[in-house]
Amino acid sequence: MTSRRLLLKSATAAFALSLASPLAAQSSEPIPVVATFSILGDMVKRVGGEHVAVTTLVGPDGDTHVYQPTPADARAVSGAEVLFVNGLEFEGWIDRLIDASDFEGTRVVATKGIEPIAYEEGDDHHGEEEHHDHDAHHDDDEHAEHDHDEHADHDHHDEHDKHAEEHGHDHGDHHEEHAREGHDHEKHAEAGHDHHDHHGHHHGAFDPHTWQSLGNAVAYVDTIAAALAQASPANAADFEQNRAAYVAEIEALDAEIREIVASLPADQRTVVTSHDAFQYFGRDYGLTFLAPQGLSTESEASAKDVARLIERIRDEGISAVFVENITDPRLLEQIANETGATIGGTLYPGALSGPDGPAPTYLDMMRHNATTLAQALSS
Repeated sequence: MTSRRLLLKSATAAFALSLASPLAAQSSEPIPVVATFSILGDMVKRVGGEHVAVTTLVGPDGDTHVYQPTPADARAVSGAEVLFVNGLEFEGWIDRLIDASDFEGTRVVATKGIEPIAYEEGDDHHGEEEHHDHDAHHDDDEHAEHDHDEHADHDHHDEHDKHAEEHGHDHGDHHEEHAREGHDHEKHAEAGHDHHDHHGHHHGAFDPHTWQSLGNAVAYVDTIAAALAQASPANAADFEQNRAAYVAEIEALDAEIREIVASLPADQRTVVTSHDAFQYFGRDYGLTFLAPQGLSTESEASAKDVARLIERIRDEGISAVFVENITDPRLLEQIANETGATIGGTLYPGALSGPDGPAPTYLDMMRHNATTLAQALSS
């Protein structure tokens, strides 16, 4: 009798295990996620680790400002559970891609909660002639990126809202708010306010290059970890562990860069780059960045802009200018030739290098930019 009971118990346990094993296998499968550009993709990989399969749309040395999505991108977005975007109108093509892909996962805006720098044309940035009343369009520009957030409310909506309430983030309302405001933006554009400047390139009222601040990067990582924990609760502890380790590295690098920049004399802290992508870096570390182009690489520098910049380089005795991995270097080379400044090196404003380059990861990129600037400005 005892042996029969043991046999029955063993059979029951084996049957239960056979039912559980597919679920266990399923939970161990990495979740498919998409990141719009290489810097964001690197952050997602660091936090997600083995639990995520990341597809990055704009790869190393790619210019997200002018990127044209492909059918393969639409397929990747269609199959993703989570789509990570920068926001602040950095990816001007993202809504068209979402439309083409019928994406039904969760869209996560990595800059959520970050206080962006308001963009004023002219001033010390690059001296374009026209000024726009950006504040009047704050709501439209800040949220135009999100007019398809209703896609995030399909399969994950209830779980998403429950998790958000527990963690103090009302993402459900956030999605609905952006969907309404995106619709308002479309109506506003139809009324003739298309938010294009006189060169015809599109930008919002705020500088989208927020990752150029390591302090902001901590906010990116927190947002990524929370989103992945929602998508894969079973792996939330691993995401949190990865987040904490990554944040510690970010904070250590921030201290390292502050020490590097502190060695620069006060009169050697003005930097000339190709386009206006380093204002957050300049704010954090006490540097002034000048550029002939605006926030987007699509913008064109006028002859007057270039003449002003050349005059300022000469007046202030700026000895070095810096090209970028995502922009044509010829304009900066022309400026260097006319002023006698040297090319101080290549900076990485919005894309990583390839694996064999100097900036294969986000932290490598930030360290490379800081050391390249310091070496050229102090020589």
